[in-house]
Amino acid sequence: MMHGSSRAPRAGARTGPVLGRRSLMQGAGALAALGALAGCAGASARPSDDIAFWHLLSGPDGVTMGELLDGYMATDGAAKVTQTVLAWGAPYYTKLAMASAGGRAPDLAVMHAARVPGYAPGGLLDEWDLDLLGEFGIRQEDFPELIWDKMVVDGKLTAIALDSHPFVLYYNTEIAEAAGVLGSDGLLLPTDTPEDFRALALELGGKAPSGYGLSWGYLGDGSNQWRMFSTYYSQLGGTIELPEGGTMQYQEELVVQAIEWILSLIDGEVGNGGHDGGTAISEFATGGSGAFYGGVWETGSYKNEGLPFDITMIPGVFGEPVAYADSHSFVLPHQMSPDEERRRTVHAVVAHLLKNSIDWAAAGHIPAYSPVVEDPAYGELVPQSHYADAVDHLVYDPPAWFTGSGSDFHTYFGNDMQNVWARRTDPLDGWNAFVARIDALLQKPSPM
Repeated sequence: MMHGSSRAPRAGARTGPVLGRRSLMQGAGALAALGALAGCAGASARPSDDIAFWHLLSGPDGVTMGELLDGYMATDGAAKVTQTVLAWGAPYYTKLAMASAGGRAPDLAVMHAARVPGYAPGGLLDEWDLDLLGEFGIRQEDFPELIWDKMVVDGKLTAIALDSHPFVLYYNTEIAEAAGVLGSDGLLLPTDTPEDFRALALELGGKAPSGYGLSWGYLGDGSNQWRMFSTYYSQLGGTIELPEGGTMQYQEELVVQAIEWILSLIDGEVGNGGHDGGTAISEFATGGSGAFYGGVWETGSYKNEGLPFDITMIPGVFGEPVAYADSHSFVLPHQMSPDEERRRTVHAVVAHLLKNSIDWAAAGHIPAYSPVVEDPAYGELVPQSHYADAVDHLVYDPPAWFTGSGSDFHTYFGNDMQNVWARRTDPLDGWNAFVARIDALLQKPSPM
């Protein structure tokens, strides 16, 4: 049963690029905020011939990006690229929006693909030149279809994906071997029903020091709660639509089924019912549990700790093995009068990063540029090559100005659903509270 009701767009609603909204941000308040950005190493704090690049990549990802840029700058005739690393989440996206609106945009920036639909219609992002990318060897057919579809907004190539980073299932290979759940190929036995998966998890738990087959952290982590729910709700065939000016559209019976399934995995028998992200990671990292639900970005840290592990796509116990995902993507923040030569250089920089993204795969991300994944060298990467097929089963957030990684959509889901996972609130009570908050956001115009 589809819930929610769509209403016709309110009078005067804008459905295409909306420069008016961007102009509104150029008022006194926005300009004052932009003044606060002057201390950032952005477009005004670099030699005029440097390419200014903003991103939110820190830790190992930030180090890898720096190495990739060093590789580009070591090539003949390369421009210098100056990085500015800003805080992940809302602070980054707010500063990027204000920089674009106030005429202080960097030449290049990184955005999560699921955030792009909230920015592009407001005129905050410029279009990539596919012909120019072609000169540097980058073509549409070089990207998986699901990823390409997220790169195009309102018929315009608005983002260039560097990767996809899906929600996956890690497993301890020593515990799995002791539990007898590895196949002759050394990989986790496939399961395609809820009953078979639960039985496998119990076998893992029987050999795990903690007694738990699965680790999943949710306390205080709205994003991780949403990743888990989105994965299984989508496997069940559930969809979500967020029509501007309307109400959230979804299938209630599938919502309940997904919630009840997740609760069965943190029932104190299969998995611990009270983990936050850190304790779940630690439980698996120290060899305490048999398997762990997490993003591919944990790969590097587990490798550094010498943990015996492998990764598989989350088994499709309700159908196709689809799972929540997002993508780090390159965007062109809007500039009133972009310099053609600088834009050409930016296209060259991105082409270089895409072609050398096997180094980016070391952190666990799946390169979006297919020739890298299809290269035999990628097949030698373990565990990365074991979940590469996930690119055909990605589920991104439903498009809206408030969805995507680090968004209010994830925060509100966590706020209203945490007590459901802790068994203090009825599943539909928590879900309906979340829906009410989203319906309220749908009545508001995008601040972009």
